[in-house]
Amino acid sequence: MRILFLGSPSFAVHALEALVAARHEIVGVVTQPDRPAGRDRRLTPPPVKIAALAHNLPVLQPETLRDPTVVETLSALQPDVGVVAAYGEILRRAVLSIPPLGYLNIHPSLLPLYRGPTPVAGAILAGETVTGVTIMLLDPGMDSGPILAQAVVDLPPTARAGQLTDELFRIGADLLVQVLPRYARGEIEPRPQDHSRATVTKMLKKEDGRIDWSLPAIVIERMTRAYDPWPGAYTFWRGQPLRIIKAAVVAAEGVRAPGTVSGRSGGGHPLVQTGNDALELIEVQPAGRRPMSGSAWLAGVHADDIRLGA
Repeated sequence: MRILFLGSPSFAVHALEALVAARHEIVGVVTQPDRPAGRDRRLTPPPVKIAALAHNLPVLQPETLRDPTVVETLSALQPDVGVVAAYGEILRRAVLSIPPLGYLNIHPSLLPLYRGPTPVAGAILAGETVTGVTIMLLDPGMDSGPILAQAVVDLPPTARAGQLTDELFRIGADLLVQVLPRYARGEIEPRPQDHSRATVTKMLKKEDGRIDWSLPAIVIERMTRAYDPWPGAYTFWRGQPLRIIKAAVVAAEGVRAPGTVSGRSGGGHPLVQTGNDALELIEVQPAGRRPMSGSAWLAGVHADDIRLGA
């Protein structure tokens, strides 16, 4: 089959590599333009571009797929089917209509749950014990197209969004190369989603990671994993940001104001009072410094009464 591939970040590379290994003909790789990155703001190509060029695949980096000239360029490639893995832009009807077999999309959730841009973070924040990956056909809606296949994955209580996303896209890439030829032969009947069960996630903003210490400790602990690597779960100490990288819930009665360091754990880490129970700060990162243990941070604070959040 002639495949048009659309993807951008590192975890989308798994799908591209799987298609190359399966010896499909990839007629074009569409990815986001190079963007400034790092402290020096150097122009940096997306990981999918790097992988595509390593395989001598043709790369296109349009600013938007709404441009009629871009649509004509994609049409001229005459793809049989499209594959989408975290491309970064919703496909409009003009693009959706190009390949006769449509577009197969890898989505890291068990649709219709957790549609939208941050499904892995959404599942972690909700305290789910299982998650998964879905191969679906794109339609004009947001992750609302019919399902071709799904794989269920355990979601352990220590899962972090970045690592779990990468794992789900690895699983999704394997599932994709199994499903693609069977779908093309008409052996898989697309299954409509139950839209009444749909949940939707939102695009994350930096301020989403700011900790409200009046929330229960279990919610804040999930934030430290759901918002890793970005935007991170953070608070403030003496006006400077303090990122909470790893934490644990410790049973405690709310006798002090939320955000107050109420003692130490058996490992010497600070215990912070929350709206319900205490949060043990196992690993933190002060502004401008490397990650360190909570006990090391506490030893360097030199203060008897510590109140986080200000």
